[in-house]
Amino acid sequence: MLGSAEPGSAAYELAAAAGRLLAQLGITLVSGCGSPATRVAAEQAIAAGGLVVSIVPPGEMPAPDWPATVVIPCGMGDARNLLMALAGDACLVIGGRAGTISEVCLAWLHHRPLLPLTGCGGWSDGLLQNPPDERGNAPILPWDSVAALEAQLRQLGLVAAAGNQRQAA
Repeated sequence: MLGSAEPGSAAYELAAAAGRLLAQLGITLVSGCGSPATRVAAEQAIAAGGLVVSIVPPGEMPAPDWPATVVIPCGMGDARNLLMALAGDACLVIGGRAGTISEVCLAWLHHRPLLPLTGCGGWSDGLLQNPPDERGNAPILPWDSVAALEAQLRQLGLVAAAGNQRQAA
């Protein structure tokens, strides 16, 4: 999961619901867990019994309360954005700032489907109308509710068969 949104916003609440949904569908959440939105998604995924892989930029482990099943301290700074873009089968995008934009562009260059949250403001809101470039490298499948997100994940074939984990960054 890529992006950012502040507590109390609709995007933040949908990030939490998306984390729960991913866990319920057997999809591993890959997240830096650094923004409020990505952190709450990870917390909700874990609470729902899901797996969360957190790729963190510093080279040392984060605080013990970090919401992740597996933590990968990469020590790569902003170069971690490439790992985030490529770690999943698709990228959920919520709001976002400069780091999110770089991750989205890297995912696009490597043909990862993009699932931007729409209707809540932020950078992800305009991704369908303004893709990273004209090449059409990957599908852009917007969602504005948990039901719409589930439909997009199913359309992409990312809902795991029993015993087979998939990953969404």
